[in-house]
Formats: sequence, C-alpha cells, structure tokens
Amino acid sequence: MIFNKDTAEKTAELLLQINAIKLNPENSFTWASGWKSPIYCDNRLILSFPAIRNYVRDEFAKHIEKQFGKPDVIAGVATGAIGIGMLVAEAMGLPFVYVRPEPKKHGRQNQVEGFLQKGQNVVVVEDLISTGNSSLLAVEALRAAGANIKGMAAIFTYGFDVAEENFKNAKLDLYTLSNYQNLLNLAVAKKYITEKEESTLREWSVTPSTWGQVETK
Repeated sequence: MIFNKDTAEKTAELLLQINAIKLNPENSFTWASGWKSPIYCDNRLILSFPAIRNYVRDEFAKHIEKQFGKPDVIAGVATGAIGIGMLVAEAMGLPFVYVRPEPKKHGRQNQVEGFLQKGQNVVVVEDLISTGNSSLLAVEALRAAGANIKGMAAIFTYGFDVAEENFKNAKLDLYTLSNYQNLLNLAVAKKYITEKEESTLREWSVTPSTWGQVETK
C-alpha cells in the first residue's frame, strides 16, 4: 500500500529521472533470481543525488510517524537500505540499527548491528520489495532479538501477489513511497514509454516468474 498518491507519483518521476528505475521492454534484464524482466530498479542511486535523497528521507520521516507513530528505533535492511535508513533515523532523531542477510561468521556473530533493546518499537526501512522474502527474513531477525515491529516502509514495490501474501502471513503492514502501478501511469503520462511498451510491462507484472521464457518441447 502506498503512503500517499502524490508522493507515489513524485517518487516515481524522480526514480525515472535518475535512472534508478530503467524500463526496457525490448531488451529484458535478468534478475539474480533468474527471472526475466523489462524493468530494473537500483534505488541505491538515490544516495548520489542530494536533493532526491533528501526528498525521500523527508517523505519517509513524515509518513512513518503519521502511519506508525514515532518508533524507538529505525532499522535498515542491508545493504540497500542502510544509507537511506540512517538518513531517516537522523531526520527523526532516532537510533539506527541494520540487519545483515545472515549472522556474521566471526566475532560476536551479530545479525542485527547496533544497539537494540528487547521490547523496543521498530519500523523497518527497505529500498525495494519484490517477493518480500529477504525483507521478511530481516524482520524475523529483529523479532528474534526482541523487537516489536510496527511495520515496514519501502521506497518501491513491484506489487507482486506473492509479496502481498508473504506480508499477510508475517502479520506485517507494508507501506511504500511508490509502486509499479503509479510508475507505469507516470511513465505513460510523461512519455517515458509508448502504449505498446506499457502493454508489455503490464503483461510482465501478471506472471513475472515465467515472463520471457522460451518454451521448449
């Protein structure tokens, strides 16, 4: 669910402007999962553009407090959301921790890095939601450390049904600055893509795991 429609449209336009989101229906990208996709999203680029990272920071800070109340701690999911999560924590005057994909193999073997007390209210910041699996593993680690997770706030989501189901099963509210639907609407209105390309992009979103695969007999 998006925080706000105006924010969703503005965020989508900014992501397209800096090529954090690339749309290429003719020459698809291959994700780490092996999925073929006409869209690629790298929100880490936001950190290289001060005006845009400040916009994202401020929108997060405003909407997080409005939607979840002011938490005790902001947590970022490594590695993509460490930078923006820390900026949000700074803007809100809150402590910050981040969550590794898995515990370190040496030293204290931490998975949650930073100072976190049991029972503290935490909002998790993420950069991108696809299936939601890696994001929810971070939530599990925080819950195992005794945190009370108020919700997750992400920059962008593809809006896959599987992600919605995963968050529902995890009993966790997800809100985003923008999403795939608002991105496509904006891309068409601003002529980033043609109507034919829009049709391809919408087709992909229905069956992303099998889109673009060559059938073999």
